[in-house]
Amino acid sequence: MKYEIVLKGSYALLKVFLSIGESVVVEPGAMVYMKGPIEVNTSATGGVWKALKRAILGGENFFMNTYISRGESEVGLAPQLPGDIDVIPLKDVLYVQSTSFLACDPSVEMDVSFGGLKSFFSGEGIFLLKFFGYGDVAVSSFGGIKSIELKPGEEFTVDTGHVVAFDGTVKWNVRTFGGLKSTLFGGEGLVCTFTGPGRIYVQTRNYPAFVEWIKSLVPRQTGSR
Repeated sequence: MKYEIVLKGSYALLKVFLSIGESVVVEPGAMVYMKGPIEVNTSATGGVWKALKRAILGGENFFMNTYISRGESEVGLAPQLPGDIDVIPLKDVLYVQSTSFLACDPSVEMDVSFGGLKSFFSGEGIFLLKFFGYGDVAVSSFGGIKSIELKPGEEFTVDTGHVVAFDGTVKWNVRTFGGLKSTLFGGEGLVCTFTGPGRIYVQTRNYPAFVEWIKSLVPRQTGSR
């Protein structure tokens, strides 16, 4: 993709530039604006079976929008949550948490991967989006986004609510934060330890924790007398 990320930080915008015949696959609801001759095709990207898996298991939309340029054009994209955007060039396989996918090249294959109980990202279930092939994948974060390049054997531990994406070359293991007391009262819950080589992407804010905080502010309804 030919692209530019503007307003990086809390309210980033991805500008994708398309020449005639070029296209980009986009998460529904992410389009901010279109400029130039663009045709939009809404379909079950990857086939009905893969689309069903994404919708039922990965929490994604069944349909994806493909923006096809009929001349020099531009599409502006932004995530639903306030946060940053990064465009990741694929290196074989990339795993992404479902709320972070924004767009990708049409040459990129998209599927859902089951990693067992170890992939239980807090509030995200046990399934991850899996991207493979050749091209770029645009991801978004809640808050700022930070990329970390791990050397072979290097370890890095992240709260599960802050994980955005990671390479398929990275080994990972989800565990509790310290002992039982730390897990229950330390405010961290589950953490994920990644072992290189490969890239990991983390976000500076925790979406599940933010949702729980919002819930705590909503007055509870009392029964009628």
